[in-house]
Amino acid sequence: MNRVFRKTTALAVTSALALGAMFGAAWATGQPEPWQLGFQPSVTEVGDRVHGFYDLLMWIITLITLFVTGLLAYVIIRFNRKANPDPSKTSHNTLIEVIWTGVPILILVLIAVPSFKLLYFQNEVGEADLTIKATGHQWYWSYEYPDEDGLTYDAIMLSDEERKPGQPRLLATDTHVVVPVGKKVRMLVTASDVIHAWTIPAFGVKVDAVPGRINETWFAVEKEGIYYGQCSELCGVRHAFMPIVVEAVSQEKYDAWLAEAKELYATDSAAPAITVAAASTQTVE
Repeated sequence: MNRVFRKTTALAVTSALALGAMFGAAWATGQPEPWQLGFQPSVTEVGDRVHGFYDLLMWIITLITLFVTGLLAYVIIRFNRKANPDPSKTSHNTLIEVIWTGVPILILVLIAVPSFKLLYFQNEVGEADLTIKATGHQWYWSYEYPDEDGLTYDAIMLSDEERKPGQPRLLATDTHVVVPVGKKVRMLVTASDVIHAWTIPAFGVKVDAVPGRINETWFAVEKEGIYYGQCSELCGVRHAFMPIVVEAVSQEKYDAWLAEAKELYATDSAAPAITVAAASTQTVE
């Protein structure tokens, strides 16, 4: 028996270490990974607050589930036909009815307060260091930096033949949205045809792109890296093939990219029109 117990314990510890290593590796990048559990690591304050609100809800839901499960078990054991052959004829109990009406209301109020604070924090953009406009099309995204000489380009998903080693399938694009780390970015989001949704899980950002309407959100990336997202609205047959890639770089790298991108894509300069190619640093060293 002791031998079996030791083997079982050793297997459990080994499995736990392996899972910990696997999930730790899965959480090291701004993209989904096989067998990943939970959220992608947050790299913005908005994402941190979203995760915190989620954790609060999980505690509340867990406590409610345990309470209801215990109550059901008590009723099944205490009031079954064998244990209680003469059931009560009570039809109303004012105190119980007040409790089961009032307690859920208090729980909802408890949830509403941090929920409204989070919604206000997400939607109050204020002064931003950089503005980017994203327009959803069937089925790709186009981006404009309106304060940078009309800098505009498209971002189209790479096919399997076009992908380079290390670029994730169905998530990599030919151009990236490039932003400086630590700067507040205002995103203006719209669409040219149907409803899309601009989403980056690592940022805690998701906003609908609606034709004829401009929605806005914001983020400030705290860590350099490449972060992936996808359209999160059912926008047609190729809905799953319009990914989003945001590359967060240092201010120096951003300035260098911006100067190069203006030569390629700025519409207000004298530079000739050039087809969309690779206005991205692609990798962060």
